[in-house]
Amino acid sequence: MIRFALSALVLTLGVNAASAQPDTDEPDPGTTGAMTLEALEQEPITFELDVPYAQTDNPRQRLDLYLPEAPADEPLPVIVFFHAGGWSRGDKADGAAHVMPFVRSGEYAAVSVGHRLSDEATWPAQLHDGKAAIRWIKANADAHGLDPDRLAVWGRSSGGHLALMLGMTGDEPKLEGDLGPYDEVTSEVAAVVNFFGVTDMLALIDQPSDVDRSSPEAPEALLLGSALPETEEQAVGASPVTYVSDGDPPVLTLHGDEDTVVPYDQAVRLDVALTDAGVPSYFITVPGAGHGDFPEEAGKRVAIFLSRVLLGEEGEIPTEPLVTQSSNG
Repeated sequence: MIRFALSALVLTLGVNAASAQPDTDEPDPGTTGAMTLEALEQEPITFELDVPYAQTDNPRQRLDLYLPEAPADEPLPVIVFFHAGGWSRGDKADGAAHVMPFVRSGEYAAVSVGHRLSDEATWPAQLHDGKAAIRWIKANADAHGLDPDRLAVWGRSSGGHLALMLGMTGDEPKLEGDLGPYDEVTSEVAAVVNFFGVTDMLALIDQPSDVDRSSPEAPEALLLGSALPETEEQAVGASPVTYVSDGDPPVLTLHGDEDTVVPYDQAVRLDVALTDAGVPSYFITVPGAGHGDFPEEAGKRVAIFLSRVLLGEEGEIPTEPLVTQSSNG
């Protein structure tokens, strides 16, 4: 049965995830992957929208669940998507088109998660929301035919930052928060897909960017509650590289080397930290690409990565640079 709530969808024209418009932090409505209700109903899936995961009435603390139409014989791995928008904009509806090819295949379930934005709550509220959503998925896995041990988080831009924070802090009890009824459930995940997320907030100050990172109006300042130079402790605590340690899940990172919103060096720093800690890091440069204008091949690389780490398929995970129109001249 298809279950839905109209309020969960931004009723914009659906687009293929690989051809979605670039995600930028100024401005970015965060709905480049939203699909119409009609488009969702035509997919070979079932879905449940606006599911509360934290036992609150907050419309931001909701998730959308997408399942293949034909029940699987075995519990399905889950792709959990976090939207872009500079932590201040965006909507979970953006996840629909990005995850739909995977759900359509019948090999995966998917969840798109909403969270409180920075105008409502400062960090670490967003991380606590994400962890509460992960715990909800795991606690309700049997009811939906999901495998709680095969769960990957995927995000773009600010969503990439949140996905990384979830991946790197599964072993940090002090960061769990107290949302929802499932505090006995771990928020650890099996894999992370990071599309151009911030990894080291303090390093942003001296990196070239279209965003003035010293301003109290910068996206990170709004997230943390004050300008980066004035909130060093909080910035370190909100940086994925701070928590990298042996035993963290494998990470796939894609980042354009001409990104003027989140500098390319952010991905380099993450790759170095992961490699030094012995964490599997698959770092793919997208030559000539800005903040998210990736070729179709990007989606194929994600599919290969997830098939290896979640489905157990054999083979290499390619990390050679992606070819874009810009890199071809």
